[in-house]
Amino acid sequence: MAQTPTDIARTVLTTEAEALTRLADELPAAFEDVITLLLHINGRIIVSGMGKSGHVAGKIAATLASTGAPAQVVHPGEASHGDLGMITPDDVVILISNSGETRELADMIAHCARFSIPMIAMTRRADSTLARSANHVLLMPDAPEACAIGMAPTTSTTMAMALGDALAVALMQKRGFDRQNFLAFHPGGSLGAQLLRVSAVMHRGDELPVVSAETPMGEALVIMSQKGFGVAALVEDGKLEGVITDGDLRRNLEGLMDRKAGDVATRNPRAIAPDALLTEALGMMNARKISALFAVEEDRTLVGLVHIHDALRAGVA
Repeated sequence: MAQTPTDIARTVLTTEAEALTRLADELPAAFEDVITLLLHINGRIIVSGMGKSGHVAGKIAATLASTGAPAQVVHPGEASHGDLGMITPDDVVILISNSGETRELADMIAHCARFSIPMIAMTRRADSTLARSANHVLLMPDAPEACAIGMAPTTSTTMAMALGDALAVALMQKRGFDRQNFLAFHPGGSLGAQLLRVSAVMHRGDELPVVSAETPMGEALVIMSQKGFGVAALVEDGKLEGVITDGDLRRNLEGLMDRKAGDVATRNPRAIAPDALLTEALGMMNARKISALFAVEEDRTLVGLVHIHDALRAGVA
């Protein structure tokens, strides 16, 4: 009986999953030496491969670079026509080849040998030309490819990509690379938005709607209208003591213009720290059904205001 597409998919995924389990169980002995080497280089990590391995090299280089390890992919064909000049003695080269006999890597292997550039081989064969030429070998299990004819790079590229992820994450943690560092390399897109701090988008200084306890409500309403946030901060000695919202105005409509801001404001309001994540501020606003949140220091000194529209503009939603 012929396999259905679902059966084929499950076979592929199971084959690759089993190979990854083997890779984890048989993690290359050189892995820690490679991490030590990569932690102490003065240059960049050059990653290369041909064909499907070249695409894997690009992904590994991108992941390394985005997690704090300067990395660059060099195409072996271009390397043979001048791009070898991109590879310096301060660099380390990672070459990827399942068989270890990829002809197009020969010039890069020779270049590394000539200039004593450390070379790391990522391959399945310990007796291959690539493995014998390398300073360190990240040997992958001899696992079958997941395709029906056993030839299309599937399992082998999956293992190489996963091993590259393992290198990147190990380096990331050994360097103490944290969320703030990650934001520096990912200022755009949803990743950057998720890591933005309140201080990056909050309104400050003269933009803030500030009143005192003695401010007449007529004047407070003008300030609220001018600033356009629908709230006002009740501030005494620079510290946030209360807020006036549309809800406070509705609850105090009777005789409102005869009152002062201190009579109307809600005391001890919720606020957020300027170094809190913008996603946290959005969560607080959604939970309390409010559209603005004041940012204060630990001693309640008012430093800013974040509005729900600021979060939406930043892509946090």
